[in-house]
Amino acid sequence: MLDIAVMRDRLAEHYELAPNADLAEDLADLYAKMDRVVPPADWAMHAPYVAAINRLKRERNAVVLAHNYMTPEIYHGIADFVGDSLQLAIEATRTDADVIVQCGVHFMAETSKILSPGKIVLIPDTGAGCSLAESITAEGVAEMRARYPGAPVVSYVNTTAEVKAASDICCTSSNAAQIVAAMAGDTVIMTPDTYLAQNVAREVPQKNVVWWEGSCIVHERFTAEDIAAFRDWNPDTRVIAHPECPPSVVDAADFSGSTKGIIDYVSREKPRNAMLLTECSMASNIADALPEVDFVGPCNMCPYMKKITLEKVLWSLHTMSPAVEVEAQTAEKARRAVQRMIDLSRQLGI
Repeated sequence: MLDIAVMRDRLAEHYELAPNADLAEDLADLYAKMDRVVPPADWAMHAPYVAAINRLKRERNAVVLAHNYMTPEIYHGIADFVGDSLQLAIEATRTDADVIVQCGVHFMAETSKILSPGKIVLIPDTGAGCSLAESITAEGVAEMRARYPGAPVVSYVNTTAEVKAASDICCTSSNAAQIVAAMAGDTVIMTPDTYLAQNVAREVPQKNVVWWEGSCIVHERFTAEDIAAFRDWNPDTRVIAHPECPPSVVDAADFSGSTKGIIDYVSREKPRNAMLLTECSMASNIADALPEVDFVGPCNMCPYMKKITLEKVLWSLHTMSPAVEVEAQTAEKARRAVQRMIDLSRQLGI
């Protein structure tokens, strides 16, 4: 368990981390990417950490891979690559850096280690887990195989290395329908997100899609009734839902798509008002690039993603810990499932 007080004391011995308005001004180019959502006083507090992390990255030959759900000071201030799970998985295979700092949740860091076994992969907080990933085990995959003999198993990347290793191929929300459609046979097993599977089943009616009962604590909380009530109050708002939401929510939305799909849609359509039914930081991270769009609530915050902070990233790079390791045989099997996803996605032009 990370002792925050000890961490802060030790960091203070090596870095000047007090709020610094002059440094904040020196880093104005970074601040311009987030000034709609980060107050100047907050940026003065973040700037010393951003400067220290970016310096350490150069010294360690490190890159930061940041998921779209990261807070703006991480997403815009220190990230070398940003994106959804698939984009970050691909970047992990491309980078020439010696060190990968995964600003996301633990299964993402495992995926980076699986794809880049020779690199050091750091996760700033090992407690950054995932309710969805924790909803299934390799034993659960075996149970589904026994229930549907011969059916291929498509597992969401939001799973542990052990679950990936027990699967035939992985998918993300951006390629799930295409991956399922490309599988051999009439029946396809999807794990662990029941709502993503149900939404995919409607997109791929030629397959009998069966699923594991798991869900994301962020997306399962949205309801069609909430959307109807919101539309009564503000009928001109474009409602945009992630496919991890229940099918009734997807049906009630104006658009449904993956994290990348949502960003592409809002960037292309530029609606006057938009409500994103996904994790809260998504809107914050694209707000400054789209000043003509007014992003309105509600949203749900992922408590796991928010465990990753600038302070913990700096500590992780300073101490080169905690490093993520995956047992070799598990990693080899999991790598095959992830690589099949990447290869098939490229083949399908996704």
